[in-house]
Amino acid sequence: MAGPKFPYTDLREFLAALEGAGELRRVTAPVDPTLEISEIVTRTVRAKGPALLFENPTRGSMPIAMNIFGSTRRMAMALGVDDVEEIGARIGALIKPELPVGFSGMLDGLGKVMQLKSLPPKKVKSAPVHQVVRKGAEVDLNLLPGLVTWPGDGGIFHNYGLTHTRHPESGKRNLGLYRLQQHSRNTIGMHWQIHKDSTNHYAIAERRGERLPVAVAFGCDPIVSYSATAPLPSDIDEYLFAGFLRGERVEMVDCLTVPLQVPANAQVVLEGWVEPHERHPEGPFGDHTGFYTPMEQFPVMHVECMTMQRDPIYHSIITSKPPQEDGPIGHATERIFLPLIKLLVPDITDYHMPEAGVFHNCLIVAINKRYPKHAQKVMSAIWGAHLLSLTKLIVIVDDDCDPQDLAEVAFRAFGNVDYAHDLVVTSGPVDHLDHASYQQFWGGKAGVDATRKLPTEGYNRGWPDEAKMSPEIVAKVTKRWKEYGL
Repeated sequence: MAGPKFPYTDLREFLAALEGAGELRRVTAPVDPTLEISEIVTRTVRAKGPALLFENPTRGSMPIAMNIFGSTRRMAMALGVDDVEEIGARIGALIKPELPVGFSGMLDGLGKVMQLKSLPPKKVKSAPVHQVVRKGAEVDLNLLPGLVTWPGDGGIFHNYGLTHTRHPESGKRNLGLYRLQQHSRNTIGMHWQIHKDSTNHYAIAERRGERLPVAVAFGCDPIVSYSATAPLPSDIDEYLFAGFLRGERVEMVDCLTVPLQVPANAQVVLEGWVEPHERHPEGPFGDHTGFYTPMEQFPVMHVECMTMQRDPIYHSIITSKPPQEDGPIGHATERIFLPLIKLLVPDITDYHMPEAGVFHNCLIVAINKRYPKHAQKVMSAIWGAHLLSLTKLIVIVDDDCDPQDLAEVAFRAFGNVDYAHDLVVTSGPVDHLDHASYQQFWGGKAGVDATRKLPTEGYNRGWPDEAKMSPEIVAKVTKRWKEYGL
């Protein structure tokens, strides 16, 4: 299948494409990054409005691009396709059916994709992001128009900084998206949650008594910015995945003061170190759960160098109760990774993560039910599968139910369930940000079997047929509809 049509080389190109498509509006009025921008963006997202470029923020020295991924159309444009389903189809076409199932199958499947479409990063000697360099006392994070998004936030946060680290022993790179609280002109808090790869990198460096080099890039091209959010296994390099999505190699350049590489066309890069055994209070923060996450101790990055393009553009995002911009990002992930989820749990025919479930709270799964307690088997597989293990509620439906159709899912879940037999309650790991669990990191989970019940499951009443109109009458009425004057 064809690769992406518009592999934008940088953020500026993508913003120009959005503007040309009527998907971006410029805000020339002075706007305060403390709360005011958050309210403007939240209203725009909920009105299904355009991407926004705030040209005159009252704090910082550069424009702010917001809501650039905030619709399915803009998400498709970002990835260079007409529909994000195309990418899942490309992945599915490259995965061989003889691959083993389970987590090893997912790794082999991703490895097969990377092998067949191997587009490793391309190292360059000079880069736009090195046009302006500030070191030592010249470093000043106040040049960045970081946001205070909610009244109870603990300070200024940078919400779309792509964080680069390397495993201290294997050297494997990780690219992740973590919120960053600005502590001073040259220090930021690293919100590395317990399940994240960067947390593991830091723990190993700390155990070895070493400081960990870190680089944070802002305003990367849209495919790299998306790839930082992708739930890839730690063995898969996000830049290989970005190369697959782009259909061409990502240009990267060596940092000036740390042994890491960053996208050559990033708008701004911070370089520095995280010292072992140093943590500062971070938070509170109004997160995508819709609630404030409490203050906790997290590692601190000491920024020793800032590099940037001339006249850079800063990129950020608002997090809050859905709907927000991360909804279309999550939908893209859902559709792109469907073939790999099917490798991980081959019983699944389709699935959906409702936006209201903020990713980990709910998963709706369709299966072709073939034997007793098949739904419960799938629940167990999901709760043992990579980041799907954080799911709190699983609803299993038959494969004639579209998981995207929440009204139909509700019809099945409300009507097809005997809770004495079809409800599974257990406990296990939950997201670091989960506020409902009675203790941090683990809590209660539930699975709902909303499939048709079988005699071999102890259901002996005879499952009724659903009342549906005959196809002949549906066709007849469709043909005569205009005659009815309706």
